[in-house]
Amino acid sequence: MLSHTLQPRAGTDLPGRLALSAATSRGARLATADFPGWLAARGRANAFRVDRVPFAELQGWSFEERTGNLVHRSGRFFTVEGLHVTERDGPYGDGPYADWYQPVIKQPEVGVLGILVKEFDGVLHFLMQAKMEPGNPNLLQLSPTVQATRSNYTKAHQGADVKYIEHFVGPGRGRVIADVLQSEHGSWFFRKSNRNMIVEASGDVPLLDDFCWLTLSQIGELLHQDNVINMDSRTVLSCLPLPQTASGALLSDVELLSWITGERSRHDVHAERVPLAGLPGWRRDEMAVAHEEGRYFKVVAVSVQAGNREVTSWTQPLFEPVGRGVTAFLTRAFDGVPHVLVHARVEGGFLDTVELGPTVQYTPGNYAHLPEKERPLFLDTVLDAPAERVRYEAVHAEEGGRFLHAESRYLLVDADERDAPLDPPPGYAWVTPDQLTWLVRHGHYLNVQARTLLACLNALPGRTP
Repeated sequence: MLSHTLQPRAGTDLPGRLALSAATSRGARLATADFPGWLAARGRANAFRVDRVPFAELQGWSFEERTGNLVHRSGRFFTVEGLHVTERDGPYGDGPYADWYQPVIKQPEVGVLGILVKEFDGVLHFLMQAKMEPGNPNLLQLSPTVQATRSNYTKAHQGADVKYIEHFVGPGRGRVIADVLQSEHGSWFFRKSNRNMIVEASGDVPLLDDFCWLTLSQIGELLHQDNVINMDSRTVLSCLPLPQTASGALLSDVELLSWITGERSRHDVHAERVPLAGLPGWRRDEMAVAHEEGRYFKVVAVSVQAGNREVTSWTQPLFEPVGRGVTAFLTRAFDGVPHVLVHARVEGGFLDTVELGPTVQYTPGNYAHLPEKERPLFLDTVLDAPAERVRYEAVHAEEGGRFLHAESRYLLVDADERDAPLDPPPGYAWVTPDQLTWLVRHGHYLNVQARTLLACLNALPGRTP
């Protein structure tokens, strides 16, 4: 006989309920004005410390003698290996050719990134966690309710239970609002995916230390602040089935899917894992694996103490970018309908050749040595944009569990015909925010940076009715 549990109401008007949460700036459990004090108090309640250490001081980690790969003795968690990528454009492989080597993180297990939602006073609230990650510039940021690898929630590390995990992987979980596999950073991970979930709770949910309930409006306000909402929260929030706000896209949905398929077909990409030892263009010393020209990123080691984590102290490798990135959508309205300019990006770690990324996704310092004609398209348009054209700007950190102080300046920049023509260059297309919301419900269409910008776009005043 099947057991019956209290389920959330049917919610046939889920988009409307989300719109109400997006319009409710006063939370039932925590006022936005009180949030900075609450976050500071959570920081004071726990001991956090991160120190850079030599590779020799890593505990449980070592460079394999045969391959030079950086591995954990348990065989779990992740490995740092080498990657060799070759790419040739064109329908017959006769276009521009690219070839490069780099370190890459291989982490085959699928993690859970989940946000629990519940209605208070008739308004949906989102359960967010003040979570310390060793790579966060300010250590403590708002993460999803659950942010855990399989090694975490199956307790491979012999640590404490992952709080609230039963709402996402247990048999008695509530109503699923979103559940989709999404890629992580294709430039640094090799074919890594996470399960992005939003679940409406059934029954009572106890509020534990380090967690708070916020409306979608409150989260949107915090998205306008630097380094408050972490990457994992941003990608999950982008998967919300928000109300459709406009029609009149330049490309129909069928035409957009056909364009994406064409972009995937015209790029011939081969990515092969190779030994980290002797990786061309990269050098290893006692403190880092770094590019010989000082660009791109480094592999470094850290020692971590965190009083509120499942394991309270550990050591691990991290990827540390060289310089702050710039990530932006150029925006234009066509016949009154807002569009953003997406780029079909090739990244060596993607599962399916290309994913849609922002118009611009670069670290400017990596291209400073190049002549103007060889610099990435639209980069200077974004860098030189006057303040009155910048609709959104904030600095957000990338995933702090694997990347050290990896920050990007995220922007939405209004453009005109001179900056971004109606007929864009090959590899670029104009799409509406509604089309991005539609695509993100399916895995591996939008990269993680585009998903962050979609979450930021949805946080703009007037985006949701």
